[in-house]
Amino acid sequence: MIKNLKHNNFIHTAKPRSDLTGIIYPVIFGVFLIFLWQSEALHFILSTNTFTLPLPSRIFSVISDNLPKIAKNVQATVTVSVAGLFLGSIFGYLIALFGALSPKWGAGGLKIIAAFNAIPIVALAPVITNLTKDVSRDASVRSMFAKILVVTLFCTAAMSVNAFRGLTELRPFSQDLLKSYAAGKAQIFFKLRLPNSVPYIFTALRVSVPASIISALVSEYFAEYIIGVGRQIRENIVLAQYTSAWAYIAVACLLGIVFYLLLLLCEKLFLKRRTR
Repeated sequence: MIKNLKHNNFIHTAKPRSDLTGIIYPVIFGVFLIFLWQSEALHFILSTNTFTLPLPSRIFSVISDNLPKIAKNVQATVTVSVAGLFLGSIFGYLIALFGALSPKWGAGGLKIIAAFNAIPIVALAPVITNLTKDVSRDASVRSMFAKILVVTLFCTAAMSVNAFRGLTELRPFSQDLLKSYAAGKAQIFFKLRLPNSVPYIFTALRVSVPASIISALVSEYFAEYIIGVGRQIRENIVLAQYTSAWAYIAVACLLGIVFYLLLLLCEKLFLKRRTR
């Protein structure tokens, strides 16, 4: 019995340690990489110079000196990303519902939706921009609509496929058990299918959240209205202002990390409460 208690205590304490090492190791690697970068050892390894690859201290100084302008572009990118993520998740789940309730038609539709994942964002973004030129006379409205549409399409594909799995891949005999209790279709959906799909929703969001940032940045490259983090990266590279370009690249990376950490926090809190 003592051995079992020791074994159980080891299992209980092993998980926090593994979670902690999962954070510490990437931080150590990041600090080491920045050290190589700042000391110009990375420039020697890559055979480049500080003009093309500016030092981190210079990049951070550019960010601090241009905070209002950067904040305005970040706000535009976050608006596109969040709006596209929300709409894509809603549409994707509705498509998954249709597929689960009507397998005859839904299976084929899901295959078409899933095919969007194979289309490169770089190829789809300029096409969507050209197709939405007649949406409004205002360039900012047209641009915003096109960018949100691009993000929505990519987020829809991820959510529909994963949510469909959650709605259909049920535990063995669970549906038969509810039917034996004379449960109707509505009861089976709300008591079994819907709760079973919740973990799959977060699995889809793990794909959609980074994809929403990336697709928003790429769509800004081809947008008419010159605003957003992605557009500023392009404009500064064209003008050979590499320090400013790297500043926006650093901000884009930070956006992706913050969004993903918020998702992990929400997933942990929600699923933990649901388990209880």
